Amino acid sequence: MSMTSIQLREILEEKFSDGELQTSYQRDKDTFRVEWKKSMQGITIKLSNVLAKYHQRGQVAIDELVHHIEETLKMMNEQPVLTGKERHVYPVIRSTSFPTESKAGTRLITKEHTAETRIYYALDVGKSYRLIDEKLLESEQWTEKRLDEMALFNIRSLKNEYKVDRVADNDFYFIASQDGYDASRILNIAFLEEMKANSKGNLAVAVPHQDVLIIADIQNDMGYDILAQLTMQFFAEGRIPITSLPFIYENKELEPIFILAKKRRQK
Repeated sequence: MSMTSIQLREILEEKFSDGELQTSYQRDKDTFRVEWKKSMQGITIKLSNVLAKYHQRGQVAIDELVHHIEETLKMMNEQPVLTGKERHVYPVIRSTSFPTESKAGTRLITKEHTAETRIYYALDVGKSYRLIDEKLLESEQWTEKRLDEMALFNIRSLKNEYKVDRVADNDFYFIASQDGYDASRILNIAFLEEMKANSKGNLAVAVPHQDVLIIADIQNDMGYDILAQLTMQFFAEGRIPITSLPFIYENKELEPIFILAKKRRQK
């Protein structure tokens, strides 16, 4: 089972030969781009990453990529509306290195979270979502406060089902529902407070990538090391990485664990 970048490019060019679309290939970066001719909005794919998945999973990796591109292009070509879709607005957590403007140059609506993470807002459109920008908010005459309140209300309405593993006398809870908002559940303070109330030791949380929230009931020093290793592993494997740095949750606030460790050493 072997395929080259040229072969993959040819497959994608055939799939997206629609007259309203145009494709391009950058040899030096090994990237393939599909975009709408009118708006120039589109999606860029690094072919080497796709080939790595193809060699592991076969044709299903190509099928998933094509479907993802189709959904993304469709979403870009639709005029989104918020009114009437209030229950489909959610917060999403991203790294602070994530762009704060859309590719069209419009400011994305964001809110500060931690030194490592930032809150964005998304309109759920089924199998994908669209990040909400200033232009959309103004067209709907929504305020940023209303958007934030609606998004937080909706994240609290999601189920928080988890799997638990006990390692070296520490409990690790994994939320990975694959609904696109697993990491966003870190914003559900009522849920974190419930977990804190039921914890035996210190409560720590991590959002290594978009599709997982790790909550740890740390009951000994080894627990911190295990959590750090878990977070780094998930961060390296995630489709949309966020941060490899876990946080201690205390007094409804998040503080990076390494900062606390420094404080302890200084005492």
